[in-house]
Amino acid sequence: MNARLVWILATGFAQSSIALVGAVTLLLPERRLRRLLLPLVALSAGALMGGALFHMLPAGVERRHDSVVPYVWVAVGFAAFFCIEQFLHWHHCHQPTHDHKQPLSYMLLVAGGVHHLLAGLAVGASFMVDIRLGISTWLAAAAHEVPQELGDFGVLVHAGLSPRRALAYNFLSALTFPIGALVAYFTARQLDVSFLLPFAAGNFLYIGAVDLVPEVNKHRGLGAGALHFACFVAGLGALLGLALLLHH
Repeated sequence: MNARLVWILATGFAQSSIALVGAVTLLLPERRLRRLLLPLVALSAGALMGGALFHMLPAGVERRHDSVVPYVWVAVGFAAFFCIEQFLHWHHCHQPTHDHKQPLSYMLLVAGGVHHLLAGLAVGASFMVDIRLGISTWLAAAAHEVPQELGDFGVLVHAGLSPRRALAYNFLSALTFPIGALVAYFTARQLDVSFLLPFAAGNFLYIGAVDLVPEVNKHRGLGAGALHFACFVAGLGALLGLALLLHH
């Protein structure tokens, strides 16, 4: 079997399995969960933005180095996720105690499926360009999924779903990720899918800057702020270090 296809399948189903991490919310006290979630959100914000800035955008520019087109695709990717939030009422809720009605929980699953599909397309396209780029893109996406799935699972349970149904629905929603990755793999043989790299960079920048950073900024206090900033910088630094390591 083609090595790229093996990597795409392995990372795709690993990404979907992260949806099951939400069960942790049933084991941890709410206060401890809050202390854990926000640093993870800050870390994932740095990882997402680092993946966009240090991996995906440079790869997209390298393939179209004499053109403004990659930057246009970054803007399109950013605007696409803004559109999703506006018209699908999609939001990343990282606090499981929020009061959500059940119809909104199903909207969350639908919007999550769209998000996973786009992320799968991006990761699949990254593997088609270079396996190392695919791994780094997947790591950035996976770092974001842990706090998101913890929050989403809490929202679904508090909206009235049983924990078992919430886990099952969350997992089914996440299966669009390997579907998107496989679509990128098979269409890459007929089409140049490298435009998905800067497009996904715009997606990642939007999620990090618009969804995640404001979430941790809501919580005041010098100690908490310093911790969140350190986690954000750690996420950026980890992806920068990975970029330098893979480059050499």
